[in-house]
Formats: sequence, C-alpha cells, structure tokens
Amino acid sequence: MLAKFSVSNFKGFDNELVFNLSEPNGYGFNSECIKNGIINNALVYGHNGSGKSNLGLAIFDIIGHLTDRQRYESFYTFYLNAKRASDLAYFRYEFKFDSFQVVYEYQKSDYKTLVYECLSIDDTVMAQIDRNSNEEAIIKFKGAEHLKRTLTNQNLSLLKYIKSNTELDQDEVNACFLNFFKFVESMLFFRSLQENIYLGLEVGSRELSTDIIEHGHVQDFEQFLNDAGIECKLTVVRESEKDVLAFDFDGKAIAFQHLASSGTLALWLFYYWFQRLVNMKVSFLFIDEFDAFYHHELSTLILKKLKKLGIQFILTSHNASIITNDLLRPDCYFLLNKGTIQPLSKLTSKELREAHNIEKMYKAHSFHV
Repeated sequence: MLAKFSVSNFKGFDNELVFNLSEPNGYGFNSECIKNGIINNALVYGHNGSGKSNLGLAIFDIIGHLTDRQRYESFYTFYLNAKRASDLAYFRYEFKFDSFQVVYEYQKSDYKTLVYECLSIDDTVMAQIDRNSNEEAIIKFKGAEHLKRTLTNQNLSLLKYIKSNTELDQDEVNACFLNFFKFVESMLFFRSLQENIYLGLEVGSRELSTDIIEHGHVQDFEQFLNDAGIECKLTVVRESEKDVLAFDFDGKAIAFQHLASSGTLALWLFYYWFQRLVNMKVSFLFIDEFDAFYHHELSTLILKKLKKLGIQFILTSHNASIITNDLLRPDCYFLLNKGTIQPLSKLTSKELREAHNIEKMYKAHSFHV
C-alpha cells in the first residue's frame, strides 16, 4: 500500500508537498477505510487550480519509467515548476508490503530523464544511482551480483534494469522488491470525464461499446444504469459496419453516445473501468473529478461501490455533499490548498465525532489549511 508521498518542483508544486496516508486518527466508525494502519479510502478537495489533478499525475509519474503500462506523455509536457530555479523534480514514495517498509525516491529533469534513484527496504539501501557523480551504482539484491554498476542511459531506471536482467534469489527482501513492482504495474489513474484517458494497468485503449458488447455485459450495464436511477433498456445495433450500444425505445434504437447525457456518458466510462477493478487486480486507484457530472446521490452510490472492492483509492471532487461521516471519516477527507494537503481531522481544534456534520463545518470554513 502507498503510505506516504512527497513531491517538489513538479508542475504547480514548487515547495515540497507531503501527502501522508499513514496517520489515521483511530476513529471507531468506518474502520474499513483504514487497512494495516494506512488510509485505504481518501477524498481530496480543493479549489480549481489547487493542484488536485497534478497530485494524481505526480503520484503516477512512477509509471513512466518503471513500467510499460499506458502513459500519456502529453500530460507531462510542462514538467518542472516555473517558479523554481532548480532543474530537477523530486519524488518520494513510502510503501508498506506486509511487514516491510519500502522507500523509493528519485529525481528527474524531465519526464524521461532520471538523474538519481534510491530504493530502501527497511532502512537498508538496496539500489542507488547518482548520475551526477562518478560513483558506481549500488546494487545489493542477492542474485544481481553479475550486473554492471555503470548505466549511461538516463532514460533507463536502475530498478527496471535490475528486474529485467536478473533472476533474483528467493528470499524475503527480493520478494518484497517484486511485490513493489507488482503494485506499481497494477496502479490505475483515470478521469471521470467523457474521454477514455488513463495511466497505468493496461496498454492501448478500447472503444467502450465494443468492450461492453464483446464481454457480454450489455444487460449488466443496463442494470447498473437502472440502479443509478437512469431508467432505460439497452440493445445492440449495427452502425458504420460495427456493433454499437443503443437505447431501446420499444423496438426503436438510438445509439447510446448520441442520446446519453454528460452524466450518463461519465457513468459509461466509470462502468468500463469498474469491470476492470472487479476482474483485475488493481493495487491503487486514482480517479480525478470522479463525480464531475453526478448528482450527489449518484456520487454516494459510486463511492459505496468502490469501498466494497477493498482496494486503496484516492478520489478528487468538488462535491461537498459527500463530506459525511456516513461514507468516510474526517481523517479520510483531505483539503489541498496553497501547496499543502491535510485531513480534516488535523485542520480543526475540535474533537470530531461521528455525529458531527462535517459538510456543514466545511461550508462554514471551520477547517483551515
């Protein structure tokens, strides 16, 4: 699980931003939101331009050099913070896998160019390279003794080099290293808007209608929409020499994408990814503006569905109506403002209880970053 993340000199984050998921407050309600002492379900709020989307892109920067999963380099065109004189962005991740603590930190001059990397497991440096020095890389994994210690290709991650070129010995540390890679390779970021743009998990993209039809999910998707309050009947029709999803009005069919509202189209995209969340092992999920087109009751439904999956997720939203102890807890709602991010539980001197109306408190500006 991701326990803590830090970033600086990346996009809108000039000074270090620390996103700490490892300090829950010990509330007695909604305990399923916490797993192994780490916040498993989090919602991030902030004004427009506060950096919610950039937070997701920062966390998923790791996808670009450690995996061959889906990436959109155009998201990272403007990489370094314009205010800072430094020519390096800094990233630091703290993970927890069983009893092991894994810390991975690196510096980049742009999306592709790695200048520094260091991976520690339980405070022991297992791999490190500093391309600004003449020193050889440090590699301590058993089974990787034969690897060369000089890497001239700055687009090649030391960690990916180790994983791709060795058959590591079977021990607990090496298993932890492989679990770290498995976690990163199973991360997923997407935006709950109309375009199917995502980072991680898979490679390439599919047309939404085609995916639902080929997987035999037409009736299931119809039920999903009806459960969400969108009364409809679906069918499949032939259009432009391919099968497409359509609304069925007593035998008269109209293609889904021609008639669906913005909110229904957003649900269409969510359903596409929800099937992957159910059927694939996603380790970490980040949905940007997860309920941009949803009524607050639908936002609640979606959040409850995600909680049932048990995966670690972070959502961003502007919807204050779902800031409620009925869904999450004060230590799971985070405010992002002026380069800092803190849970509501740390932004007030009051001792928050389950009965508190934290939405009302939020709207009354009772929480101060």
